[in-house]
Amino acid sequence: MALTIKEQFSSPGGILKFLIKYNTIFIFILLVVFSAVISDVFFTSVNLSNLLKQVSGIGIISIGMLIVILTGGIDLSVGSMVALLAVTFAILVNTVVLPIAIVLTIIIGFSLGSVAGYLVAFQKMAPFIATLALMTVARGLGFIYSKGSPITFKTPGGEFMSNFANNSILGIPNIALVFFIIVAFAAVMLRFNVFGRLIIAMGSNEEASRLSGIKVNKYKFLVYAISGSLAAIAAIIVASRTNLGSPNMGMAWELDAIAAVVIGGASLNGGKGSAINTLMGVLILGLIGNILNLLNVPSYPQQVVKGAIIIFAVLLQRFDNK
Repeated sequence: MALTIKEQFSSPGGILKFLIKYNTIFIFILLVVFSAVISDVFFTSVNLSNLLKQVSGIGIISIGMLIVILTGGIDLSVGSMVALLAVTFAILVNTVVLPIAIVLTIIIGFSLGSVAGYLVAFQKMAPFIATLALMTVARGLGFIYSKGSPITFKTPGGEFMSNFANNSILGIPNIALVFFIIVAFAAVMLRFNVFGRLIIAMGSNEEASRLSGIKVNKYKFLVYAISGSLAAIAAIIVASRTNLGSPNMGMAWELDAIAAVVIGGASLNGGKGSAINTLMGVLILGLIGNILNLLNVPSYPQQVVKGAIIIFAVLLQRFDNK
């Protein structure tokens, strides 16, 4: 039976266990405090708005990554899919009316994710290999369709999306609101919906799930299709924010998404993780980048810091599991 917070503090080593269990939240709070101390610019509305805009695209694909990882899989294709789908959306928004462009882009994202899902679920291909192949194909198609150059929005529909992506409601960027809505939906699904509970059960013990009658292959297929759909939504908002679709978008985003999920406490073996903790992981990565930018630290050392944070997060998971 789970201990109450009071019981955790009163038990031997209780405070340490409590801090380890909720390490993601404490790291986030410490980073916010540290940021406020080192820079008087951090808490300005402009900086906070830019921070939320920067993390929203990666945050959306991180939720898709979480759903895949909960089953014990991995999706290396999401960054390249963002590039291909951003180019696709730019082409469509210049060709057809806006609602159709949005729907078709999401359908294409779902279809691309379904390819990975089919290979993993029904052809028994290792997720790493299947999504690595799709990553390469998607990036290549992005360059082919765009002819290696960004495609600018040229229609009223494109202008509308650009305005939407760069405006705010009550100080919160619209694209951040889209991200938060997706997080809330995923949190409810994973905690209260049968689908969410089944994919967590699959990640915990796939063979037991199969023997209990769960259609494991069906749900494996679906999680990759959902990941592809979320990559499409991320592509739409990122392309809209910059007013163009570029084949260079989403570079290494799959690694940032994996990092956010891991920092959020999810297990790469599957069966453990939550949408709220993934949100915290995304914000932590964003805060690290924001702090280092405010300190004028070059991009290469930033990668070193991110790597160190990932190692630290995984080590904390080991203590939490003991």
